[in-house]
Amino acid sequence: MKGQVDMTTAVETGDTTESSTGLQRRIGFWGLTFISLGSIIGSGWLLGALTAAQTAGGGGSLVSWVLAAIMLGVLALIHADLGAAYPVAGGTTRYPHYAFGGFAGFTAGWTTYIQCVAIAPLEVSASIDYVNAIPAVKKNFDMVQPDGQLNALGLVIAVLALLLFTFVNAMGANWLSDSNTGIVLWKVAVPLLTVVVLLIVVFQPHNFTAGGGFAPDGFHGIFAALPAGVVFALQGFEQAAQVAGEAKDPRKHMAKAIITAMAIGAVVYILLEIAFVGAVPSARVGSSWAHPLPVGDYGPYYTLAVGAGITWLSIVLIIDAVISPGGTGLIYVGTSSRISYALGMPSWMRRTTKRGVPIWSVLIAAGFGLIALAPTPSWEQLVKVITSSTALMYAFAPISLWVLNRSDPDRDHPYRAPAQRVLLPLGFVFANLIAYWGGFDTSWKLAIFILIGQVIYLIAGRLHAKSVETRRPGFRSAVWIWVWLAGLVLLDWLGQYGPSAAKIIPGGWDDVAVAVFALAIFFWAVRNGQEQADAEALVEEDRKDDALALD
Repeated sequence: MKGQVDMTTAVETGDTTESSTGLQRRIGFWGLTFISLGSIIGSGWLLGALTAAQTAGGGGSLVSWVLAAIMLGVLALIHADLGAAYPVAGGTTRYPHYAFGGFAGFTAGWTTYIQCVAIAPLEVSASIDYVNAIPAVKKNFDMVQPDGQLNALGLVIAVLALLLFTFVNAMGANWLSDSNTGIVLWKVAVPLLTVVVLLIVVFQPHNFTAGGGFAPDGFHGIFAALPAGVVFALQGFEQAAQVAGEAKDPRKHMAKAIITAMAIGAVVYILLEIAFVGAVPSARVGSSWAHPLPVGDYGPYYTLAVGAGITWLSIVLIIDAVISPGGTGLIYVGTSSRISYALGMPSWMRRTTKRGVPIWSVLIAAGFGLIALAPTPSWEQLVKVITSSTALMYAFAPISLWVLNRSDPDRDHPYRAPAQRVLLPLGFVFANLIAYWGGFDTSWKLAIFILIGQVIYLIAGRLHAKSVETRRPGFRSAVWIWVWLAGLVLLDWLGQYGPSAAKIIPGGWDDVAVAVFALAIFFWAVRNGQEQADAEALVEEDRKDDALALD
């Protein structure tokens, strides 16, 4: 794909010379770690525990978080391997491009790009919702409509926040990582403080079996909670790989940063769910977890702190409701621009400033974010769409790594994911299950969206017939993508998730059917990946793109 960084030269020589014509390697280990961790801890910690408990019950919600940590942990190990071996801007877009050609790379990148640009406005909206839960704010500066959408004042505040994110990203990678460091330290400290205080002051162990039992809806409820906020909260570990083209020493730091961020995020979220379930007043649970807090309450931990008389903690939580989602939004504006940089967009979009910033990509990402601020469904509904699209993005990684192990055997892998013959198929199955649990109402919309992106790719190919993507689209290697997406939509319609699903396949067997289908697609896809000569040719063509090469 056009715009590939000459990773061999830059990484093997340890060259970090600044260049006015390309991305610059400035981000160290902690910068990479905090970019991933800052992406993981956002509005998910403020609202994820509530939606998980409502969907899976008190005890079941805890199982959902542990299950999600295991599933995403497997995918994080795979991304750590790829990120260290292929440290390029917009990594999740580049891996399938090397493995299957331009068409697969663009499909993965298109899915990645839109979920990225949608997250920043979602985080801003969540922050405004949370602050609006303060009675004085709601009375005097109401920013949210009764249905949960932002009103005119809320939209103005959201636009200003996105413009601030754009300014910080436009100042360069150092500003992005340095400004994020303090934010992430705060974002980790406040949830841990909340856990400790709630466990000491108001913890009620019997809540885990209240409201219909440990898991009122069984595994169905546990699985349904994953796309309703749990996976969304834990996703983001791959963001370090998206800015790998600006890492000082990606071979040494990338894998450790991704794994460290994922481990910290998983521990924090599991502790938060324990604290939340134990702090909910028993009278609110009754026979069901449908309404553990008053209807329309968008500030669960704030409400619990106020109810327990912990005024100082409620103030800290409101401050964090601005900082935590805001920090995540800041990161996603930046990484969205790196993905568009990696997608092989027109040269003017990939042009960088003296600070090494792809400025037009930053501005376009911000523009998409502003468009996404238009009236939207609830936080939970948007989260399902973003989670399912992220799962599809993650699914490309295990398949790509399997193919690249064969087609690019001489590549040095500073970190090797363990037991890959088991781990890679398992990671693909996990990603498919997460996407499936999002429900039919989500999957068919995503399929149409991806199809639109593929049409754009084909039109762009006709207009730019000499581009790398058009010369090597790899259509034959990517036939499995259409069968895969169509099969997922069909299984979602036949399955048990979503109000529009036909519910023909019995519960439990639907999950087995998705797993078997995913395995069949996995082994079909890896057999059709690019051969060694094709992979080498793609790398060589990317190295010739001097306009974006690192010094």
